[in-house]
Amino acid sequence: MILVLVETNADGVTLFSREALTFARGLAQGRGDSVEAVVVGEVTDGVRAQLSEQGIAVAHHPQDERLAAYSGAAWSAAVAGVLTSASGDLLVASGTPRGGEIAAHVAARLGVVMAANVLRADGGDPLVVTRQVVGGAALEEMQLGDTPAVITVAGHACDPEPAASQQTTEVVPFTPALSDRDLLTRVVRVEEKTADDTSALTAARVVVGAGRGAGGPDGFKGVLELAELLGGALGVSRVVTGLGWRPHSEQVGQTGSRISPDLYIPCGISGAIQHWAGCQSAKTILAINTDPEAPMVTRAHYAVIGDLHEIVPAINEELHKRLGR
Repeated sequence: MILVLVETNADGVTLFSREALTFARGLAQGRGDSVEAVVVGEVTDGVRAQLSEQGIAVAHHPQDERLAAYSGAAWSAAVAGVLTSASGDLLVASGTPRGGEIAAHVAARLGVVMAANVLRADGGDPLVVTRQVVGGAALEEMQLGDTPAVITVAGHACDPEPAASQQTTEVVPFTPALSDRDLLTRVVRVEEKTADDTSALTAARVVVGAGRGAGGPDGFKGVLELAELLGGALGVSRVVTGLGWRPHSEQVGQTGSRISPDLYIPCGISGAIQHWAGCQSAKTILAINTDPEAPMVTRAHYAVIGDLHEIVPAINEELHKRLGR
């Protein structure tokens, strides 16, 4: 049995968890296996409906009031308990910070190897996976001989799709064995994000980037407007956050977020190797830069040579016309 760790938010099952569920279903089909879910936290009607849409017949639900606040150790104890009691031979989690932390804890508890940022798996015995390494600059083939195996799925490794046939999801309570040590670290306070916080950067299908070419902290109006018109998020280079023009949460690169959008529009970004490590998984890159020899321009699928402060407003004006805004 393949067990999928499902993360939730106010809208139900997160995008990355729906991707992990789709990935697991594809793998299970090749193995002649079943897929079940584990959800730590509230299972709302919306979550149950989305699990049904994903073809999940059983969702394990750890029950303990101490799990209400996130704790990597406590949540992983619950997930490991479900995996063991349900005789699961593979745990699949999304490649989010939380998914990665819990998967690593589970692997350490069970004394098995974990493969992170997996793009595909062959479904054989032993399981062989292909995963991103060196910030996505290379691919590694890895054999997982341990049982159970533990993997995290790289963001956008597959498109989230509903199952061919829906299931009525049964939520099965589970009582985990938690110790005081499991609760030494936990979330004690959650703050509302600010209006321009792009913490959903890694999930965005469209990202508009901005670098030193923005010119200063007041030079982001156009790219922010473009991101809004395209329903995307703003991502910036390291130099921008280093100069204090934008918050670190928006940084794309080796020391920032790694993104895999359908479209990335880097504006005024030269494309240093550290930034390229964070954006090279984008399906299409359209660079806007004054330098035709800039690394980002030479690596992009398409490029517009010019000043972003002239090009971006022109794009925005055309989008306003086409969108009727």
